[in-house]
Amino acid sequence: MSSIGNLKRTDAIRDLPVRLIASFAAAFILCCLLVSFRPFQAVSAAGTDGGGDIVNQLGFGALGAVSILAMLTLSEPRTLLALISPMWLVMFGFLILSTFIAVDPSSAQRAVIFTLIGIICVLAVLSVPRDADGFSLAFVIAALAVLILSYIGLAIVPDLAKHTASEIESEHAGLWRGIYAHKNIAGPVMAAFSFGGIYLIRRGWRVVGWTVLVLALWFVAHTGSKTSTALVPLVMFLVMFPGLFGLRVLASLTIAAALIGFFVFTIGSLFIPASHNLLVDFGTDPTFTGRTSIWTFALEKLSATPWRGFGFESFWEAPVVREAENPSYYLDWDVRGIVHAHNGYLDIAVGMGYPAMVCGIIILVGFPLIDYARCLKKRENIYLSDFFMMVLTFSLMNAFLESFFFRRVDPVWLLVVMAVFGLRLTARIPILTRS
Repeated sequence: MSSIGNLKRTDAIRDLPVRLIASFAAAFILCCLLVSFRPFQAVSAAGTDGGGDIVNQLGFGALGAVSILAMLTLSEPRTLLALISPMWLVMFGFLILSTFIAVDPSSAQRAVIFTLIGIICVLAVLSVPRDADGFSLAFVIAALAVLILSYIGLAIVPDLAKHTASEIESEHAGLWRGIYAHKNIAGPVMAAFSFGGIYLIRRGWRVVGWTVLVLALWFVAHTGSKTSTALVPLVMFLVMFPGLFGLRVLASLTIAAALIGFFVFTIGSLFIPASHNLLVDFGTDPTFTGRTSIWTFALEKLSATPWRGFGFESFWEAPVVREAENPSYYLDWDVRGIVHAHNGYLDIAVGMGYPAMVCGIIILVGFPLIDYARCLKKRENIYLSDFFMMVLTFSLMNAFLESFFFRRVDPVWLLVVMAVFGLRLTARIPILTRS
């Protein structure tokens, strides 16, 4: 987004075609990222990223080229420079190195390439629009595209837009997933749209803002995800309430404390008996539907190679897992059929080692919280940073029970990337407004 102030009326009229081209370019890229090139695929969670689909591979490869061209021709150099982060280069160093110890190095390297393509596309969505109105227009088009397609799918092809009893996870039958392969993708995406609806309402785009907000919240409620349903109002309160009084530092500290709390009462309950006992006392499932079994197994195996892990996207396909003796005598689940740890932070560690996990926490948690506290005191920057912070806070909390970090072009992961780099932008570049 542009880094200059309000333009004069004659300049605005002259600049209108370029602004519209930039806005629609960003909208096209964001639509492709969130809709993908193969919507309504009734597949298991194992294939939700479309990594092995030739249509998605060609489509996202071309989209990456379009994004680079858009940034070279439509983005301001100052905006692009503001998005550069040395720690992200370090993180990609970990990603690349981890591919050489993967079970299938060439497959892992392709996965890293598509992860990089996804990030480049998100950077284009953030940098190509000329102002806050341009970004809002791009977001509205993409959000409405996903929402309309999802609701149409519920009416026309309900067997594809809902989980069915014939699937492996038959207990999810009847739950909404829209254009996505699983409700655990649909829920976080719709939650992000609800936060976007609040952003649009605050900017004065009330009709479309309320439309997006209501449609997204209604969809979240029908995904059957208790986590998403509970997190949406919690996240709104954590971000919006301190922000209304300008207490952005307090908001960052409160969010950090909440994330520590989530750690203590999820995977941390394996090491902290007091938190486990509290979960039992409150009648909460202390295994988180069997997730503690997965975490226990992964941590045991990781202790053998804590510094480098087992390779990017390799641990759950590695012989150490596939050829393990049946662990059901001490675990709730047979983890040999699991595709990820149901904990994003743990999956970074088992894939790339604890140093990479620390680097990941720095770039995904530490720096964004600092950027949020340092947001420029300008109306558009504040509104936009609140939106990005809500998306990121929701995702970071959800990551204690789900796994999507660095997962190619997974829409949930791409929304995390947009929030992280968006917060970096709002802390460094004054956002142009024309409203």
